[in-house]
Amino acid sequence: MPNFASYDGVTLHYSVLGDGPPLVCLPGGPGGDGRGLGDLGGLARERTLLRLDGRAGGRSAIPPDGAHCGFAAQARDVLAFADTLGLDRVDVLAHSAGTLIAQEFALRHPTRVGRLVLVTPAGRLAREPDEAELGALRAELGERADTAAAMAAGAAPGAYGAWSAAARAHHAAGAAYRVPPPWLRTRFYADMADESTRVARLGALRAPLLAVAGVRDGIAGTAPARLLVACCPTARLALLPGCGHWPWVDDPTAFRAVASAFLTAPAAV
Repeated sequence: MPNFASYDGVTLHYSVLGDGPPLVCLPGGPGGDGRGLGDLGGLARERTLLRLDGRAGGRSAIPPDGAHCGFAAQARDVLAFADTLGLDRVDVLAHSAGTLIAQEFALRHPTRVGRLVLVTPAGRLAREPDEAELGALRAELGERADTAAAMAAGAAPGAYGAWSAAARAHHAAGAAYRVPPPWLRTRFYADMADESTRVARLGALRAPLLAVAGVRDGIAGTAPARLLVACCPTARLALLPGCGHWPWVDDPTAFRAVASAFLTAPAAV
């Protein structure tokens, strides 16, 4: 199991899957396990997925005092990861809470990032409410026959586009991963206190960015992705019908198609 010492000596683990140009992959959570990203709907057939377990998450070390576990601070881990791999410039794919780390990395180190794929982004940019969207969606989900089965298995309503065999397998695999320490969520999101400044800085982001949202995402909705695109001049939006918070699980073909097309598109002149 490969690992490296980050900038402050904390040991971080990662896993490698696939073949092709490297793609740094950040799981959600916070405290998600990189293995939960799987092969990203078959994207591993054309990219080498370098799936990083963030500090205090997955198989990475848990700092004794939780220092440097905020999403902004963890951007330094991504830089250390790229340096360890000997990569001067990296494409980054991040999911949910991990998208906050990816944004900060791109803002702090613009010359080190190529393209960004942000999947079902977390957080409310500028604290815009999305309760109306989520409320309507969850009311609709409540009428689905499989919602009760999903909840009985411990899945949040609307976590997946459908409680399919693939969704059940993904959820079961995640249940076997290490549970993050209870203080991690508070420490991770502490950087949100300066949300207005963070949003203003997003206007300076110049890396090509794809925000992917699941139309049936009952956890985050589509508002964070749409607002992210509105803030960033280089961003584009992909809405995937029938998908929830893990679109590569719900519709791997559609997810791989949009991600692959973006990652291989010719650079803008």
